[in-house]
Amino acid sequence: MSADCVKTINEILNEEKWTRATLNNYTINNFKELDALINQAYEDELQADVKELCDEHLTHTKNSIIALYISGILSLRRQMIDDSNLVLLITIFADNHKWNIVEFLCNRILEFGENKYALRTLADCYENENEDKKKLEVWERLIKVDYEEAEIVKILADKREEAGDIDAAVELYKKAIHRFINKKLFSSVKEIWAKLIAYSPEEIDFFDHVDRKVSTIISTERASQLLEELYTYYKKQENWSRCIDILKEILVYDSKNTWARKEITDCYKAKYSFHSQLDEYVRLSNLNQSWRNVHDAIADFEKHISFDIGSFVSHKTWGIGKINKISGDEISIDFVKKRDHTMSLKMAVNALTSLAKDHISVLKVRKKKDVLKEKIKKDIPWALKIIIKSFDNAANMKQIKASLVPSVLTQGEWSSWSTSARNILKEDPVFGNHPDKADVFMVREKPISKEEKLYNKFKAEKNYFNKIKALEDFIKVSDPESDYFNEMFSYFANLLKSYTVASDQVVASFFVIKKLVKEYPFLNSNEYNLNFLDMMATVEDLEAVYVGIDNPEIRRLFLIELKQQEDWPEIYVKLFPKSMSTSIIDELASSGYKDKIEALFNNISDRYRELREAFIWIVKNYVTEKWCEKHGIKYEKILINMIHLLDITFREISDKRDVSDNRRLNKQIQTYLIKDTKLGTYIESADEDSVTRLYTLISDVKDLDPAIKMVLKDMIKKRFDEFKFYDEKASKANIKKAVRGLLVTEKAFKAKQKELKNILEVEIPANSKEIGAAIDLGDLSENAEYKAGKEKQELLQISVGKLREDLEKAQIVDPKNVKSVKVAFGVTAALKNNISGKKESFSIMGPWESNPAKNVISYQSPFAGELLGHTVGENLKFVINEREYDYLIEDLTLVDF
Repeated sequence: MSADCVKTINEILNEEKWTRATLNNYTINNFKELDALINQAYEDELQADVKELCDEHLTHTKNSIIALYISGILSLRRQMIDDSNLVLLITIFADNHKWNIVEFLCNRILEFGENKYALRTLADCYENENEDKKKLEVWERLIKVDYEEAEIVKILADKREEAGDIDAAVELYKKAIHRFINKKLFSSVKEIWAKLIAYSPEEIDFFDHVDRKVSTIISTERASQLLEELYTYYKKQENWSRCIDILKEILVYDSKNTWARKEITDCYKAKYSFHSQLDEYVRLSNLNQSWRNVHDAIADFEKHISFDIGSFVSHKTWGIGKINKISGDEISIDFVKKRDHTMSLKMAVNALTSLAKDHISVLKVRKKKDVLKEKIKKDIPWALKIIIKSFDNAANMKQIKASLVPSVLTQGEWSSWSTSARNILKEDPVFGNHPDKADVFMVREKPISKEEKLYNKFKAEKNYFNKIKALEDFIKVSDPESDYFNEMFSYFANLLKSYTVASDQVVASFFVIKKLVKEYPFLNSNEYNLNFLDMMATVEDLEAVYVGIDNPEIRRLFLIELKQQEDWPEIYVKLFPKSMSTSIIDELASSGYKDKIEALFNNISDRYRELREAFIWIVKNYVTEKWCEKHGIKYEKILINMIHLLDITFREISDKRDVSDNRRLNKQIQTYLIKDTKLGTYIESADEDSVTRLYTLISDVKDLDPAIKMVLKDMIKKRFDEFKFYDEKASKANIKKAVRGLLVTEKAFKAKQKELKNILEVEIPANSKEIGAAIDLGDLSENAEYKAGKEKQELLQISVGKLREDLEKAQIVDPKNVKSVKVAFGVTAALKNNISGKKESFSIMGPWESNPAKNVISYQSPFAGELLGHTVGENLKFVINEREYDYLIEDLTLVDF
């Protein structure tokens, strides 16, 4: 059919325009005929031409029924956001009461996915046609995708209630109350709150969540009103503990609430009516005295009331005890190793911690170890409940472990037990996450759904990228119908709505929202812009944004989208050193940018000290001798740079600079050069000059294992019988006398002695205390303080060993014995650079005094080694690391040391 399809559509557009067909002339069959033309356009791959034709037609005939329909359907088939043409078309027919066509058009839109406008209009259509059953069915669909719709949700809930389906009604009322809160319609919130108290009063976690939301969005005064109604219900039930919790929350909103203060005092009296010291403790705490801060009074009362005959307590030194007598202001306690110990009540309140009889510490004393162990191992949920409640119903895995290891379980037993425990904490609805701390667990009075548990985890997460992971986990077990999902989705959508400068979080939100909208088109909204280039126009620091995206998949998608930019190859090259990625290199290679890759690698190779991590990554992942030949890079240069970095990382580890990072990089370098035999393989085939340069460098890496140097040396000897090893040469001039020693000044020697003394007497004891404190925190496998302490301990021991070794080898040079006849320790050489013509000066000292920035160099360095023993007037030519030197010695003077 080819172009005939476009021609046919053009003809019917013109016919419509010329004949000015009225709405009454249109039937559903007319639209079905247009669908046939649309299908033909797709078969002929002319859909883009057809859409362009219709859009152009609409510029001068904006209400063209044919153009609106064809353009709108093509947009939906192409998954475009804009549905304005079909919306206008539906409006035209709805205004003219052509409900059969409105119904057809709405259903046509819904074939491509749920759409709020189409569903709402379809419901209106059924209402006009008195099709109540169909209208309700559409409403059921609408409330799942329109998170702002509250009234319809309530109507549906009321109908469920009337039909006696209370469970379904409760779920809908829950959905409605959240939406009315968002709309700040308190009268509706209050009405539904009352219904939920009547039908589902035990869902205290739900009521708590709703109340907090009301306090945030509406007001704390309104939140208090809701709690007062909930309190009334529990007071009738005489559930004094629950009443007290509710009143505490009311007093958090308003500490001056006299009604709540009186009520909480009455509730305490009812709850502890059996307590022998009740009236005395009320008096002591001033609980019913308005002049005292109510929160302090409550804390004081609860501390006192926990002390009664038969109650368990804990003391730092004496351990667990049981109160056996209270007489006036004196209390008597039986501790395990201190029976019938007496103290004043005031002292007891300050020195003792009250424990419940099922507190884990009490159980460890009251029960035999083997019996308790068996119970804990067999009934993990029971053990978790006991331990979590022992920490005021908020415990993390470190605290759980500290309660069991080694007092009940061995480390080996804990490993398998904790794996099962983590799964139970994740899956069992009895356990949930703390609302403010994602890694802290709570025991729920009423089991919660998995989706609510994951929502709570999302809310508790402080890290933005962990929130993305929580949302992904939520979608696996739930769907977008949930109002929990709406709140999570809104978190990311709001970032897209409000930004002026696109940060890493805004960019990540763009991809989160884009993915969700693709899966669930009804989430689409004009409130946020999903145009990547528009967002990129607001990015101020592209490198910082890219590095900040702590999500591999989003970072990958970001790189893909960046290809929309005309200068994307330059952007890729710029980003690579910040976060190495094979996808960047592979994308450049597959797109034919070999020159960019070579320029990138050469730049990183030239700046290998500054970009050491990127350089090592490239060498590990790409560099071979063949690769170097292909890209015109000398492989020897790569190896030389790696050896330099090996020495640098050793030195910085010794100087305690970025120890963890330097150890990691040092290990990678040694793996590449030694373990993977890259250096040895090259030595076996390289010429003697190249081998000389490499071995000279490797022999100067003083912290490298001597055994490795010996292996390389033997390898070289087998190839070159007359090879001269630099590290075997006798030192020149006065260095010859100190082959086995280390030349130092007296000042440097005393400084090193002082440093050693400080480490032994100050730093090591302080570090031992830190480790001891860290051990007390428990769970060493997850204890950052303990790991940091052990790492520092290892560094200190290394420093002590090295200092002692160097001090033993040290030979103090007497300034009186130094002469300026030849270049030697303690001599400054004034040189003329015959290559540049510039004057240069170098003072020869020891490694402890070396300061290259001030031209003070160690006699052990390769450069100083070429100068040692020479006199004024001599010309010296030598090569170090491929660089040629040519100097004339003009003058020699003594260094003042």
